[in-house]
Amino acid sequence: LFLGDFIISLTIFMTSSVLDQCSTDRAIARLGIHQVVEMIVEAFPSGVVYISRQPIFLAAVLNRSESVFNLTHQMGDHKYIYLDIEDKDGNNLLHAAGKLAPSHKLNEISGAALQMQREMQWYKQVEKTISPSSRERMNNERKSPNMIFTEEHKNLKQEGEKWMKDTSGSCTIAAALIVTIMFAAAITVPGGSKSETGFPVFATDKMFLVFAISDAISLFASTTSLLMFLSILTSRYAEEDFLHVLPKRLIFGLGTLFLSITFMMVAFSATLYLVFGRKNAWVLIPVAALACLPVTSFVLLQYPLLADLISSTFGPGIFVKQSNRPFY
Repeated sequence: LFLGDFIISLTIFMTSSVLDQCSTDRAIARLGIHQVVEMIVEAFPSGVVYISRQPIFLAAVLNRSESVFNLTHQMGDHKYIYLDIEDKDGNNLLHAAGKLAPSHKLNEISGAALQMQREMQWYKQVEKTISPSSRERMNNERKSPNMIFTEEHKNLKQEGEKWMKDTSGSCTIAAALIVTIMFAAAITVPGGSKSETGFPVFATDKMFLVFAISDAISLFASTTSLLMFLSILTSRYAEEDFLHVLPKRLIFGLGTLFLSITFMMVAFSATLYLVFGRKNAWVLIPVAALACLPVTSFVLLQYPLLADLISSTFGPGIFVKQSNRPFY
């Protein structure tokens, strides 16, 4: 027990020395591990307000240190005393959230649109955390948090808009091609139609039912995907749209595009079987294997993006309670 206390005391002493010698950015970067902050505050209660001559939570927001900021979930009703504190320039936590994140934090996220989404998540979370009276407060330069956010994120917003439009434009072409192909396939059914009745030649075949259902699903899915991507291209691209609206549309668009490609391949395989494989069932095996190639390629190429989008939009998020132990 004595050895454990000695190690903790030594850690606090060394950390405090580092904080005295380092700039604020480097100090808070080293405080990314929230346990260290808890140890410092436990030993020096005044540390909950200032570390390295700057409000600790304000510095944590500036440097996007979510593990330190999440300590606010462990504080009681008195937390607003520390969360509404301002620096020498009159900036509060929401002003800090309005500033652009450090480049090393932005680079952890792929794509300008997802980076903009993460910045909006930070801003909205801090906005919910501080008291209502602090949300529109002006700093010494007479700037509100929202004004700072707009100024600081102007370039990132433009890059995110370009990324969204480029991605949606490429997917729109693919979706439009699938719509055209599946609509044509629905009109010119495999084997043609009987001249006397107009019914398809293979209407009674089970594989024709597979073709019809697959063609319909692919057509409807690709049409939905096309509409989703068009809605992204014509969006107003407001800052808040990057939080939920645009990511959800892109997720839904990519999901339905994947669905349309999958069922297009099923319809194609069913068509080949109806035309060529009725007496040679083995033909279906290599055809099915080859049909999996475009589907697999699409999954391998787009899955990382889709996974990141789903995780950042519908996932648990980065703002969670890390411990039930009260903090200060």
